[in-house]
Amino acid sequence: MHVTTTYWLEHAWLGTHVEPAVAVAVSDGRIVEVRTGVDVPPPGSVVLLGLTLPGLANAHSHAFHRALRGTVQVGSGTFWTWREVMYGVAQKLTPEGYFALARATYAEMALAGITSVGEFHYLHHAPGGIPYGDPNAMGEALIAAAGEAGIRITLLDTAYLSAGFGERPNQQQLRFSDGTADAWAERACALNDSEHVRIGAAIHSVRAVPAGQLATVAQWAEARRAPLHVHLSEQTAENDACLAAHGCTPTRLLADHGVLGPRTTGVHSTHLTDEDIALLGGTRTGTCMCPTTERDLADGIGPAARLQRAGSPLSLGSDSHAVIDLLEEARAMELDERLRTRTRGHWTAAALLRAATADGHAALGWDDAGTIEQGALADLTTVALDSVRTAGPLPRLGAETAVFAASAADVRHTVVGGRHVVRDGVHQLVPDVPAALAESIAAVRG
Repeated sequence: MHVTTTYWLEHAWLGTHVEPAVAVAVSDGRIVEVRTGVDVPPPGSVVLLGLTLPGLANAHSHAFHRALRGTVQVGSGTFWTWREVMYGVAQKLTPEGYFALARATYAEMALAGITSVGEFHYLHHAPGGIPYGDPNAMGEALIAAAGEAGIRITLLDTAYLSAGFGERPNQQQLRFSDGTADAWAERACALNDSEHVRIGAAIHSVRAVPAGQLATVAQWAEARRAPLHVHLSEQTAENDACLAAHGCTPTRLLADHGVLGPRTTGVHSTHLTDEDIALLGGTRTGTCMCPTTERDLADGIGPAARLQRAGSPLSLGSDSHAVIDLLEEARAMELDERLRTRTRGHWTAAALLRAATADGHAALGWDDAGTIEQGALADLTTVALDSVRTAGPLPRLGAETAVFAASAADVRHTVVGGRHVVRDGVHQLVPDVPAALAESIAAVRG
């Protein structure tokens, strides 16, 4: 017997507009009915005051990077100097320590209204590249952490086989490598989907997977109808090295080896040629923008508007977790484009919210999430409309207020599959998220 819970939404964003007084009935983790014009909360319903959005999707995460927040802001440098600090943190993680850090990080995501995360996971083995007794101990730790934090996870198990074109992994990268794409595939096959888990694949980058082995990863994902993600042209140095090694751009190399397609997402896609944009759009390959990380690492501003016009669906990710705030990622994508072009209004608030919800979930293999409609997974994120940031605008402008004024601090409720994970700004499964973050990060840094 399935129990039905009704959530009464003071205001709800229904994909195209804000609707007042909406009742959403939930059973077995899914929305079974949406009724508008319900002026009085039904008896026994759960009242969500503010603007309720579909759950937010964080399409690109490296959970262990959360331990870098603040540390990497000291001094100057580039992506490449930042990477050395990141390697130092990676060397200290054990499955137990990674579980604790990821659980706290994912709980922070839930507090920010995120209901699904795409974890781009390449920290597979013990230091020196020695497999754990369970070769997927680190991936299973991430899966368990998401479960305890109350959010869904798409584990994008990542092939990372070389330090660069024709270069063996360095000492710090040995933890990432399975040696060959076939060995990677054999290990990844032991991971399984479940109610809150999707197993996907990732190619770390064209410099980290030899060209002759790209197809192995792509075919593994194709056989399972699984999402496939890849860091793409994040740095000009990567483009230059690919041109020197193969005489083409990374995008063209991926296209020539069967990697591009509607279940594939290029992450960052910052430094692209006109041909690259046409290839990505023409194959319906998605694009995940991570503006807060891209600006933090001084990567550059990717051509998101041109990519979308060419046919590439957009999603958003917090990547290195300089901040965890999908509303800020959405806002930043528009504002960065304004800085580049010196014109305003490249995306509506509705379009930005779609990238943060339905299109983000689709990029992670959750095609039935990201909307408030009958049959969808019952994921809800409620943003306060009475905080110092959001008070004032008319409720019908709630989408604009959420995108251009609100922050993660304004999230009051997060419902994942009908489960009220964050209630009135308090996580119901991880009682003290700041303490959990502080303790797990101190253990890594110590």
